[in-house]
Amino acid sequence: MYLMRLGAAGSEKPAARIDDEHYVDLSDVVDDFNEEFFTTNGIARIAPIVAERAAANKLQTFDGERIGAPFARPHQILCIGLNYSDHAAETGQAVPAEPILFTKAPNTLIGPNDDVRIPRGATKPDWEVELGIVIGKRTSYLNTVEEAADAIAGFVVVNDVSERGFQLERGGQWSKGKSSETFNPAGPWLVTPDEIDDVKSLGMWLDINGDRRQTGSTSTMIFDPYYIVHYLSQFLVLEPGDLINTGTPPGVGMGFNPPVWLQAGDVMELGIDGLGTQRQNVLAPR
Repeated sequence: MYLMRLGAAGSEKPAARIDDEHYVDLSDVVDDFNEEFFTTNGIARIAPIVAERAAANKLQTFDGERIGAPFARPHQILCIGLNYSDHAAETGQAVPAEPILFTKAPNTLIGPNDDVRIPRGATKPDWEVELGIVIGKRTSYLNTVEEAADAIAGFVVVNDVSERGFQLERGGQWSKGKSSETFNPAGPWLVTPDEIDDVKSLGMWLDINGDRRQTGSTSTMIFDPYYIVHYLSQFLVLEPGDLINTGTPPGVGMGFNPPVWLQAGDVMELGIDGLGTQRQNVLAPR
């Protein structure tokens, strides 16, 4: 399934995408795609309803509605740094022996086509197309990597927007450069694992003002999604609806010589095979 949330920010309704023109409204079935939904095996519960309504042609037509993030605000957004071998090479850093972990504030989460705002004092705002993992059940101390698959509700496109000056020049705390408002567009869909042939081989791309900046594939991940979930479960409890951003391929602004930074008025467009596309306008600081 392809889960979506449609409507004004804070008032989104849950839905399931059927095709590029149609969706099934699920607002009479579930309140939201939130912790309670995932905890109560919500994906399995709605699957026959979506199939029944689609077969009966009980469909709604997309009509310019805002697309929100495809899941409600999570307990936590966890991020893995330097997780692509080719991205590590472009930054001149060694391939990490273990996943590098940092966090983003959960209130950075926005819809896939919402505006991204440069924060006050920013000097080096950057882009990062990434594969996101959404956790489907409370998870800790997984015994094997294979068990991680059962803990994953689905996958999503994310843009891990970053302010490199805050991240690297203000005391070494990466979260400072990751947690500004609007810094985590997600969506358009939460795609359940059964819809993806091989999550370890998905093409990824990002354009700035129509110019291709990032081209990559999840095949160059150092630590794959299942390893990451297993690894993190050894250190902390993953809650239903939590988001994990899994790193970016080469082509970030920081990697150019000289570096290229986002400017007010820029347009970011990005996508991952089978998971949809995003488009964000970049706004000046408030």
